Amino acid sequence: MADPLDATALLAAAESATGLCDWGDPTFTQRFARAVELIRGANMNAEGERIAAMNIHWLLSDRLRFFDDHLKYGLDRELIERPLVVTGEPRSGTTLLHALLSVDPDARALRFWEVMHPSPPPGLAKPDDPRRAQADAEWREINARLPNWLRSHPYNDMLGDGLPEDERTWAFDFRVLTPTAWWRVPMGMVVGGLPADPPAQYRIHRMMLQAIQHGRPRKYWVLKGFHATRFPAFFDCYPDVRVLYIHRDPVQSIASRIRMAADLTEGLTGSVDLAAQAKIHTALGRAAFHAILDNTMIDDPRIHHVRYQDFVADQVGTIRRFYEFAGHAWTSAAEAAMRDYLAGNRGDRHGKFLYSTELIDGDIDALHEEFAPYRERFGLDIEKRR
Repeated sequence: MADPLDATALLAAAESATGLCDWGDPTFTQRFARAVELIRGANMNAEGERIAAMNIHWLLSDRLRFFDDHLKYGLDRELIERPLVVTGEPRSGTTLLHALLSVDPDARALRFWEVMHPSPPPGLAKPDDPRRAQADAEWREINARLPNWLRSHPYNDMLGDGLPEDERTWAFDFRVLTPTAWWRVPMGMVVGGLPADPPAQYRIHRMMLQAIQHGRPRKYWVLKGFHATRFPAFFDCYPDVRVLYIHRDPVQSIASRIRMAADLTEGLTGSVDLAAQAKIHTALGRAAFHAILDNTMIDDPRIHHVRYQDFVADQVGTIRRFYEFAGHAWTSAAEAAMRDYLAGNRGDRHGKFLYSTELIDGDIDALHEEFAPYRERFGLDIEKRR
């Protein structure tokens, strides 16, 4: 029986299906082979490997068409100017910030249907383009597979019109294996082991923005991603960007992250080792928060730092102050849209997301002490939750 996860055969099948052969990066095929070995290491059964192969074929075919589109339509002529980007550690309010920015009538955000099926350029799509309905159906499948995710991330109810993180644009580059690209495949989340190349990654990110912007009225981009560890390449790619960086009590951020990761892992694989997830994500969280203090670009003048507690107290005011920092016009239409969004999209609309610091791997008091320099640097209090 043929091996469904034969990397060479998978590449050849995508080339045959599309009639294309330009992978857009001379290192891609070698990196893809490494990713396939990592996927094989999940020890799936034969049906799981068959599903994984189908998923890979989708991503490879999209990649070939995407790079072909860039040449066919001259997409490198599209200018990406003065984007606004939200960043911060997971579970720190970044998604709500991004959602509020996205409803400004003068803004443009990535949409899942566009990044999940980016060819041909979405700006050329007609209102009845089947990709919208396809992405809606896929998101219903994701939400059925991962029902608890709606509690921690209620914005998933936007389906194909939802707001992906910037990292999702790299799914067909096989540097990340995000749940929104791999939900059909019975393996846990992959949080490491794939080679990074920030300049190459931002090249693809920019190409995605160019493809989606093409054929549409000019608006400024509002984006969200976890860019801090890649700031040099990020700012090289977008020198006129303005960044809203939100900061939260690390202990609460890590605890919430553990619960969400456990929910995702259970939905993807059918079971979860909560202690193992706690160990993984406590370690990742600790490393990330220490890295912020060590980041030589954390005080770059293009970054506007805000406290989570200030955002919770005044969401719209926080964004208005960011607009002032960024030199963007604050309009009554933007404010009305943001207030309407808050009124119509309660965070607990799919049930209250419950988590506890008891999930954390380690002594909580010791962690509070460990993170004291971070809290002091950004003026944070220890967050009290009922």
